[in-house]
Amino acid sequence: MSNQIISDLNQRYTVKKYDSSKRISSEDLATILEALRLSASSINSQPWKFVVVESDSAKQRLHDTFANKHQFNQLHAKEASHTILFAYDPKFTKEKFVKRVDAEVASGHLPEAMRDSFMGAYAFAEANTDENGYNGAWTKAQVYLAFGNLLHTLARLGIASTPMEGVDADLIGELFSEELDGHICEVALALGYADKEQDWNHGLPKARLPMEDVITVV
Repeated sequence: MSNQIISDLNQRYTVKKYDSSKRISSEDLATILEALRLSASSINSQPWKFVVVESDSAKQRLHDTFANKHQFNQLHAKEASHTILFAYDPKFTKEKFVKRVDAEVASGHLPEAMRDSFMGAYAFAEANTDENGYNGAWTKAQVYLAFGNLLHTLARLGIASTPMEGVDADLIGELFSEELDGHICEVALALGYADKEQDWNHGLPKARLPMEDVITVV
């Protein structure tokens, strides 16, 4: 199949070793961040925060969050060009949704006359909110929409990546508390350029189940 999308997806893989001397350009980083901003979410809720770990001091903080577990990912904290912390809002309230609806109106996407009726879309969040106001399972699902969007964006840019669910949410929450502002990070994405000679996963064939095992057309 010759489509560029398929080529992108065939070329991307999970990097195991980065070349710490190579940095993502400011132009590509701007594209990456805009792609994140444009990610889809249910009812355009955008119940997330993305923390970009770029400076040496921030990388050291991230490195320190692996003190207790998941040390197999610790080397990426300093070797990758950047790491993005994907965090969700555990209590996405109707008051927070108002800000999103106001942005819809301000952009011209939503007519002012429809503002109040669109507020009714918050029912999707309410259906996933418990008696304590927690709707983190729903908001975390939105974060993964952005995560998948960025994986393909990076593949199109020729930038390597490593999805990391192997992170310590508690220590990240402690050491990045100011940046997270109440959001919870349970997954991160390292990105940069692979050290192809040291990365044992580089160049191996793609391993996926056959089409007929995962897709049914009716």
